[in-house]
Amino acid sequence: MARRLVLGLDFGTDSARALVVDADSGEEVATAVAPFARWAREDYCDPATARFRQHPADHLEALTACVKDALAHAGAAAASDILGIGIDATGSTPVAVDAAGTALALLARFADNPAAMFVLWKDHSAVSEAARINELAHRDGQLDVTRYVGGTYSPEWYWAKAARIFQEDATVAAATAGWVEHCDWLPGVLTGNSAPALLARSRCAAGHKAMWHPAWGGLPPADFLAAIDPRLPALRAAYAPVTLTCDQPAGRLSTAWAQRLGLRAGITVAAGALDAHLGCRRRDAGQP
Repeated sequence: MARRLVLGLDFGTDSARALVVDADSGEEVATAVAPFARWAREDYCDPATARFRQHPADHLEALTACVKDALAHAGAAAASDILGIGIDATGSTPVAVDAAGTALALLARFADNPAAMFVLWKDHSAVSEAARINELAHRDGQLDVTRYVGGTYSPEWYWAKAARIFQEDATVAAATAGWVEHCDWLPGVLTGNSAPALLARSRCAAGHKAMWHPAWGGLPPADFLAAIDPRLPALRAAYAPVTLTCDQPAGRLSTAWAQRLGLRAGITVAAGALDAHLGCRRRDAGQP
């Protein structure tokens, strides 16, 4: 009798991890870890300026390696028994993409440009941009879009980092068609639904890092964003209007990625979420 297995993928600061779980029993069937090679060499980072960038190729290579390793340990039939994939990643770790959703650093002309790479969660180069967001949000009579994110916007987060990259590199800014969180980009890559306006956006990441909230109709108003940087409203316009929780599908595994990973095409890929938010256990009613 075939097992019902699911595959979990966790993208941390130093590595990607794969976990194969029996969906009926909760048994951990196999695990694997693959490091980020360029990150381990400290490529594209400058601690003196609080710049910490990661190349998208690191994440795609580690994804492939850890999935194949986990499947090898899970047994011969595991690949055909996996029914779905769930993904979490560090946040806020966004990247600039083109109109097709390709991270700019995967294009030859930006291959070694740190501004075209993932801006890792702990990158604090956007301090002045975050300060500007907080100043605007807390003015008298202004809609306080920081209300549901603790009242203070961080330089680690989505809009501050976008503004910082646009200030840092005009060439990258001109090529940017969308600004995408790591936990949204990966499901988009695996399903082929990566164009910014079609990409499944995580409500977890949108609400916490991009100040998305139903109270003001989703993302912060365009005029608020324009006051931070006049190029930000275009990123807002390219952001899919519907956000998804991680129990909803982002799409189905593409044939190309199924072949690359050794899995069945068409299995469900869930919408992503932030790693820290998925690192807690559900507590049933009545349990301590």
